[in-house]
Amino acid sequence: MRLTAEWVVEAMGDAGARLTAGASDREFSGVSIDTRTMAPGELFVAIRGERFDGAEFAAAAVEKGAAGVVVPRGRFTTPPWGVAERPSAPVMIEAEDTIVALQALARTIRRKSGAKVIAITGSAGKTTTKEVAAELLALRYRVIRNRGNLNNHIGLPLSLIELRLRPEVAVVELGMNHAGEISTLVRIAEPDVRVWTNVGDAHLGFFSSVDAIADAKAEILERATPSTALVANADDDRIAARLRATPFPGRIVTFGIDRDADVRATEVVDRGIDGTTAHVTVSEKTVQMVVPLVGPANLSNVLAATAIALEFGIPLTAIADRVAKVSPATHRGEIVRLSSGMTIVDDSYNANPSAMKQALEILARTEATRRVAVLGEMLELGDHARRLHEDVGRAAARNRIDLLFVVGGDAAGAMAEAAVAAGMPREAVRYFRTIENAAASIVAGVGRGDLVLVKGSRGVKTDRVVERLKAERG
Repeated sequence: MRLTAEWVVEAMGDAGARLTAGASDREFSGVSIDTRTMAPGELFVAIRGERFDGAEFAAAAVEKGAAGVVVPRGRFTTPPWGVAERPSAPVMIEAEDTIVALQALARTIRRKSGAKVIAITGSAGKTTTKEVAAELLALRYRVIRNRGNLNNHIGLPLSLIELRLRPEVAVVELGMNHAGEISTLVRIAEPDVRVWTNVGDAHLGFFSSVDAIADAKAEILERATPSTALVANADDDRIAARLRATPFPGRIVTFGIDRDADVRATEVVDRGIDGTTAHVTVSEKTVQMVVPLVGPANLSNVLAATAIALEFGIPLTAIADRVAKVSPATHRGEIVRLSSGMTIVDDSYNANPSAMKQALEILARTEATRRVAVLGEMLELGDHARRLHEDVGRAAARNRIDLLFVVGGDAAGAMAEAAVAAGMPREAVRYFRTIENAAASIVAGVGRGDLVLVKGSRGVKTDRVVERLKAERG
């Protein structure tokens, strides 16, 4: 799909875009919002954020080889790099709102690409479901997926713009921490298949209750048509309640473990950090599925990905064969076995109370000389933070954790105190304000035969502990 200046301006019509400098046939090799990662020949879209103004970098983008820039209307009377009439001069496109312009461009490319779009939301498991689904669909189709955490009102459009390469299927995740955000993303992506993994307590600080989170997640149901498919978790009461309240016009496919579902796992065997095995039944066909990802929650994610793949005609036996070879995404349950005899469960990408307690339960079910937990503060919990951190502290004691390192602010301190109050010896619980202060003590305090869980919100940077353990104890 050729991205010429004329085509881009037309695609950005909803944002009142117009070409104010340069040739209309100038072509762009891609789209970027960041001069640090932008490649020569790309179109730079100047996004205004809370702490930066992309328009201030328009001239720098051209110096790095941008073929054009999109800037707010009226910001520049002449191009910020000066007047240049040569045919190869960069173009300048003005728009009323550059974010709306980026979103409009993505939606236009999405419509013209002919690709099927699968959009995944949920409080947990979005990335794992996305990655496994993409691997399964790649058995038959050309597939793209959004990179990393590009799942918000800016990241999702950047991912959808890659549909200009004309894959057959795109698998994207939709993130949110406020009501209305999923609605915006659905409007941009216009997904053919929507996937709702679960409802949990992540981002509870932005909502009055978990039910309010469920209502916001339910925006995934909006703008559906009779041809739209929904893959939904049959085990989640809040999802079931929203589906009863808002009948879905298209096809619903359920997945689950505890309840009857279209894609159901039974005879589940939890193998601790080595994953799970289960019988997975679809209609009247059953296969043995070996899931090498840690914990029953990941089995649920795999069931969701299986339901997606079945919708696209991938045979169940082929799905089972591929699932047995999947690997976790970076810092999302990676098992790192060091030459020093220590094993790390690297789940440092993010954390919420439910996932933290599940991880501790998995630790308790796995044989080890000592079970060690390095737990960072869970952010975005608002007024619920202290209570939820105390719950995790009590879970650490209940699951017989031998050594607990806790890192973060006052809420993390409450977790440490709750663990002691619930029965952990005080000398087995160590609390630090920052990861920099904690890292040396953690590295010195663990050894051969230890099983070490590392988990926390990204802002706490518990991944640095993993890197130090690899470097100094590997």
